[in-house]
Amino acid sequence: MKYMALIPARYASTRFPGKPLAMLGDKPVIQWVYERAAEVFDTVAVATDDMRIAQAVGGFGGRAIMTSPSHRSGTDRVREAYLLSGEQADVIVNIQGDEPFVAPSQLRSLAECFEHPDTDIATLVRPFEGSYDELADPNKVKVVRATDGTALYFSRSVIPYCRGVEAELWPASHQYYIHIGLYGYRTEALEAVAAMPPSPLETAESLEQLRWLQNGLRIRTATTDVQTVGIDTPADLEEARRILLSQTHE
Repeated sequence: MKYMALIPARYASTRFPGKPLAMLGDKPVIQWVYERAAEVFDTVAVATDDMRIAQAVGGFGGRAIMTSPSHRSGTDRVREAYLLSGEQADVIVNIQGDEPFVAPSQLRSLAECFEHPDTDIATLVRPFEGSYDELADPNKVKVVRATDGTALYFSRSVIPYCRGVEAELWPASHQYYIHIGLYGYRTEALEAVAAMPPSPLETAESLEQLRWLQNGLRIRTATTDVQTVGIDTPADLEEARRILLSQTHE
């Protein structure tokens, strides 16, 4: 089975413009992501709509594919980049360009999901440990799964509801899972999702993956205990720098 890793990266982020080019140690953030992906996959490229990012990727020896600036999602950008790449792959892995600490073990776990022939899309989840207030954060997307690991539903609300239990005790009463936004798609599934109009569930929760579930695609999940730091704001970058510094001095 052939895998291609694509890293969507935009310059015009509302909360942190230019974040793929922000320096983390002696490398831009996008280089960290690229090099992590290249440890696992033979074919890697950055999908971008900005020449500054493309030039930076070329500067460290990577491959960049220029895409339209009008895409509504990273998934659409990844699809266009794949079509433009000239590659033939069985699975496309979508790695966010703001995840410099994505672990090779996470990427391998994602790839292993496709050993199941009924997997259309794969993603990662992390067992939740913490307080109810942390769990209730709508930016932490919760996942409920079938016994075989396929996703039943994703929500910004706390699911499942623990009936008869005080909310503060829910994390101790049930193993909750938090979604990690790393995806792999069979190429035919990537084509299918690109043709799907927004669904009612997706619109309600503002979660793209609900469109795929509502249209009958099978999303298999793999579990990871690795904590990563996505860089959405300058404060996140400072936290990533502290983590890198601590790793350097271990």
